[in-house]
Amino acid sequence: MSTTDTADRAESEGTGPARPATDIEEPGKRGRRPREDGGILNVFAHSFLVLWVVMAAAPLLWIVVSAFKTSAEVLSDPFGLPSGLHWANFANAWAEANIGRYAINSLIILSGSLTGTMLLGAMAAYVIARYTFRGNRALHFLFIGGLMFPVFLALVPLFFMMQNLGLLNTRPGLILVYIAYSLPFTIFFLTAFFRTLPSGVHEAAIVDGASHTRTFWQIMMPMAKPGLISIGIFNFLGQWNQFVLPRVLNVGSRDDYVLPQGLAALMVQMGYEGDWGALYAGLTIAMLPVLVVYITFQRQVQAGLTAGALK
Repeated sequence: MSTTDTADRAESEGTGPARPATDIEEPGKRGRRPREDGGILNVFAHSFLVLWVVMAAAPLLWIVVSAFKTSAEVLSDPFGLPSGLHWANFANAWAEANIGRYAINSLIILSGSLTGTMLLGAMAAYVIARYTFRGNRALHFLFIGGLMFPVFLALVPLFFMMQNLGLLNTRPGLILVYIAYSLPFTIFFLTAFFRTLPSGVHEAAIVDGASHTRTFWQIMMPMAKPGLISIGIFNFLGQWNQFVLPRVLNVGSRDDYVLPQGLAALMVQMGYEGDWGALYAGLTIAMLPVLVVYITFQRQVQAGLTAGALK
């Protein structure tokens, strides 16, 4: 048998060296196009994120810088740097423009409304997520339906209802309205979060003789801490910046205004008096609690939002 026949037979049986194929893609060229496409997408995504950060942070930075300017500097060079740090703007906003009183009113109302929202929302969400009973789904859908109801449609009947109950222009009335306004989303969020928690721990506590109340407070609530902090931040932002409800239900004395009402009144006042530095100082004071709360609980918020995906 010749050498050529032996090589052909070995190749056909798979024991000999394979002949190079011209249509096989070279290793060095494999995957080059996906890497190029991925690089272009990354550049586009990063450019978009940088643009978004600039658009979001630039107005906040402009407000803070303007808070240290005099009224003349704000009008003559609105986008320039201040000639000095005029801390008197903050003193004028806090005392003379009553921003301090408005901020204290907001903190008092927020302490009651946020506590009530988190307490009632956590208990309702825990029962809906962990217990099976007749009407469970109907109750859940009832709370979800509250998310689709515009609050503007309820302003007029809500005004007369609060007036008949004697709660109009009162802090307890505004606290109750804030709680009712925030409960649907709170229950919707926490119900989904409680369902992601391991069932074995809950069942083990019940088997060991723990009551439902003790299981909720000592076992499930600590486990749900990331979710509670996340929804607490959202409720804090929504209630701290709420303007429509206080505008309709809190139309009494100006000293009882919450912070958004006070800032709106200060902006109207700027049409007659020119203390623009105090206005920007008041806006900066209003932003500080939000920034402090978010920076403090940033990791907990991220953990709460990704807990369901990491189950």
